[in-house]
Amino acid sequence: MINRRVRACGTALAAALLLTAAAGCGSGGKDQPAAGGAALATGAAAAATGDQDLVVGSAGFTESAILAAMYAKVLDKAGFHTTVKTLANRELYEPALEKGQIDVVPEYAATLAEFLNTKANGAGAKPVASSDVTATVAALTELADQRGLKVLPAGKAVDQNAFAVSKDFAEQHHLKTLSDLGAAKVKITLAAGDECPDRPYCEPGLKKTYGIDVVSVDPKGVGTTQSKQAVQDGTDQLVLTTTTDATLDQFDLVLLTDDKHLQNADNVLPVLNAQDAADPKAAAALGKLTAVLTTADLTELNKKVDAERQKPEDVAADYLDTKGL
Repeated sequence: MINRRVRACGTALAAALLLTAAAGCGSGGKDQPAAGGAALATGAAAAATGDQDLVVGSAGFTESAILAAMYAKVLDKAGFHTTVKTLANRELYEPALEKGQIDVVPEYAATLAEFLNTKANGAGAKPVASSDVTATVAALTELADQRGLKVLPAGKAVDQNAFAVSKDFAEQHHLKTLSDLGAAKVKITLAAGDECPDRPYCEPGLKKTYGIDVVSVDPKGVGTTQSKQAVQDGTDQLVLTTTTDATLDQFDLVLLTDDKHLQNADNVLPVLNAQDAADPKAAAALGKLTAVLTTADLTELNKKVDAERQKPEDVAADYLDTKGL
């Protein structure tokens, strides 16, 4: 599985963040500004004293910043007082969530399930996630319960690995699905991350599940500008990106449907600290958002930030207004 997009922080800063609640490393203007250290350190204490304070965690990429901003706003409306804390990656925010240093984060079902599975059972653990969202969320819930985390129901919005070709290439070979690409029997150079040849959901999966003739992997990264440009100009024929990539149109690319469900169910869902964010009002407020959010919505929201340079909190507020939330 390709890891969810995050930015790395230095080891020393990571240790300082978790042990002393120092400000986290963010990702510049596209992310919510980091809340002060006091907000992170007192998140659990505030809930315990009935102050209705909740800290919402955000990872270091656009989509997470937007989701965190929406979570904060719906929780504010439900009567809580929220702050948003940006932590660079899952290795930082998941332990902070367990400790009650943050109270809720937007997550991805399959990716978090395998993260917790590895944490509990080691790197060689048998995978628990699949393309079946019900089974994946059930496995995630069991693993999360063991760590004092509460998993709320998943919605329709999915951000998972996806593959795209140029519009001209799709028209030339009559492609709409990955099965169509396999049946076309054309040789493919795949623009992706350098780990793709070893990941079962990347090159090996394309070959085994769809019979796609991947002759080489061009290691330009997952959904990067360089990868998409390589497919646009014909240097490569296929690019690994995600289902909520908001810039495909800029490169005249189209996604091919994963019609045999190679990818795992990375549906978006809220995950909470079971003790500090146990108020049913929090689950109800977040559940209303999860129920209406779609993959197309997420793509459009990402576009407003990444392409139109709007602020995540403004994009979040506008979306909630349109949905009556």
